[in-house]
Amino acid sequence: MEQVYKKVELTGSSKESIEKAIENAIDRASKTIHQMRWFEVVDTRGFIEEGRVAYYQVTIKIGFSVDNPDLV
Repeated sequence: MEQVYKKVELTGSSKESIEKAIENAIDRASKTIHQMRWFEVVDTRGFIEEGRVAYYQVTIKIGFSVDNPDLV
């Protein structure tokens, strides 16, 4: 069957790590976006406080399948 996909851009953050920032974005998105298939990292940055890394921010694009109205 042929598929159609859509991508959305999200930014997750974490005080722990880049990986956790990605996981936070995907976890939150999974509550409203269904049939997620992949993600790609678009941008990575962080916030500095008092000379130390305060938290990480990662912008990702998430691809998901668009429902086929003929099958609903």
